[in-house]
Amino acid sequence: MGDTLTLPKVVLQKEHYFSISFVLSRVLNSGVIMSIEKNDHELKGLEKSIAKLTKTNYVSLFNSYTGAIHGALWGQDIGHSSTTRLDNSTEQQRNFLKWLGISLVNDSKVEQAFVSVSIDWDNLGQLDQLIQKYTGVASVIVLDFSGLGFGPVAAIAANDETIWKKAERLKIFGAFDLQTMWTQEESEPELQPAVQFNYRLSPLVAACVKIALLRRNSAA
Repeated sequence: MGDTLTLPKVVLQKEHYFSISFVLSRVLNSGVIMSIEKNDHELKGLEKSIAKLTKTNYVSLFNSYTGAIHGALWGQDIGHSSTTRLDNSTEQQRNFLKWLGISLVNDSKVEQAFVSVSIDWDNLGQLDQLIQKYTGVASVIVLDFSGLGFGPVAAIAANDETIWKKAERLKIFGAFDLQTMWTQEESEPELQPAVQFNYRLSPLVAACVKIALLRRNSAA
């Protein structure tokens, strides 16, 4: 299973070293650490940046690309024994869906599960155009930022609140778990999955990706 859940090692080009070091120095000088309490705003800040970029209302962050795929599928009630469509799927995607017990079909009447955009320093400056190309193709856009070199990080963007809620419920210490921690009251337990996963993104990595997005025009 491990071989199907990891992306190939990111190879960073020397011409991108300055951009990466600039982002890292900005983030480290800001004092961002791993604390949930003090740095939840870093996650919210990245969510807002992605929502603005994709022109969607809801964004959920994940600490892996396959986590984001899982959230996109679960958010649409696509689970074990389900069928879905995924145009131009990769071997990694097919293997992961097989592991989840989901079958792929080529029927054009079946809505595509999601569209996927992989971001690195070479295409960061053209990200707005890439997003526009895939807008409206599926209900969920999966964005993989792992190619920026800050660690495994991905997000899903959608306009359906239910998709967001279910995706957040899939994460240990997602939005609903944190709310329960502070209020000691369960919120919407009917959306709780049978199993949760350690998909929560580090605020430190989120801060790096957020600054990279803010500087994306300089990468064009």
